[in-house]
Amino acid sequence: MDRELAGLTRFPLARRGFVTSGLVSGFTLATTVVHAQAIQTDTEGLEAGETRINTAAGTLPAYFARPKGDGPFPAILVVEEIFGVHEYIKDVCRRLAKAGYLAVATEYYARIGDLSKMTDAAQIVSSVISREPDDTLMSDMDATAAWTRTNGGDANRLGVIGFCRGGRAVWLYAANNPHLKAAVAFYGPVNSPTSPIQPRTAIDLAGQIKCPLLGLYGGKDPSISVNDVHTAERLAKASGHPVEIVVYPDAGHGFHADYRPSYHATDAKDAWAKALAWFSKYDV
Repeated sequence: MDRELAGLTRFPLARRGFVTSGLVSGFTLATTVVHAQAIQTDTEGLEAGETRINTAAGTLPAYFARPKGDGPFPAILVVEEIFGVHEYIKDVCRRLAKAGYLAVATEYYARIGDLSKMTDAAQIVSSVISREPDDTLMSDMDATAAWTRTNGGDANRLGVIGFCRGGRAVWLYAANNPHLKAAVAFYGPVNSPTSPIQPRTAIDLAGQIKCPLLGLYGGKDPSISVNDVHTAERLAKASGHPVEIVVYPDAGHGFHADYRPSYHATDAKDAWAKALAWFSKYDV
């Protein structure tokens, strides 16, 4: 677990987030101070707000954004970092909506703990993230995909994007959902510790992916071995689906997270452009 946490930082407290219908309003305690560079995307021309996702084990809170109009719009599942569906993840949804997508981010860990009140990354991983069964996560992601189909999404144009721990979820979901058109992982562990409820790594499942996958990683990320990433790449290419791995030599963990000091503006912009191009290329 220490290696997985190496790229995460506990920042001094400067702004408190409040829980609203199970989602964080603003930023969580563990993610502040929030840097002035944080991008703020407006809702002009969009419909955006909180919703609930019906799952096999009750409802989960979520945030969505989509263009105004009837659609159907290509849909993208946005998978959170370990810090929850806070303002940065919501803004990612709005950025995708500005590009023409229905984007939805579900708070997948809401049943286990309130991430808005936790201040330490190690505590979050040990008491919440490590207690979420992968089977439950995959089922909840399926439920989120089903939500898109009844809320303006195109069932034939589904993609997934994830950040940090969400990057791991992208690999797993790409191996589990045959209806995905494309997947994009922003960093996240490919060779993480296993347990009875999280029994397989991204490397274990790489050869089983069912859609084109783009992985975007930082060469200076202390929590992710570049060799492991390329191992996952080699195995994934054996699946017969297109796979592209981009390693930014000067970027660390969380280089796309504009609210954090890890943000690397040049690489973040390039990676975002590559992600949008990937979805477009593969019909999302």
